[in-house]
Amino acid sequence: MTHIYGIKSCGSVQKALRFLDTHAIEYTFHDFKTSPVSREKIETWAQQSPLSVLLNTKGTTYRTLELKSRDLDDKGKIEWMSTHNLLIKRPVIEYKDTLIVGYDESHYQGIFHS
Repeated sequence: MTHIYGIKSCGSVQKALRFLDTHAIEYTFHDFKTSPVSREKIETWAQQSPLSVLLNTKGTTYRTLELKSRDLDDKGKIEWMSTHNLLIKRPVIEYKDTLIVGYDESHYQGIFHS
């Protein structure tokens, strides 16, 4: 089963959900706001994708928390993402043995149609 993580109001998540629906790909949606992911889950993702990709440095939460000035190491980034899931770039998709972070239709085409 494909699992997609994010928030419903995020434009990238909405595009990803439309893509999956259009291509009849079954999935389970996990909303960060109602079902936050654990530190362990984020650590697992970090083994599959660099933290530079997982951490959303362009979002409002990152700016509001002033994390740029903190010079965080990987442990610190994971800690912040585990307590503030909105710091995670969206969507995060677990598909078979692949972790997909963000929305890129051409990338999705290659993964879901291979």
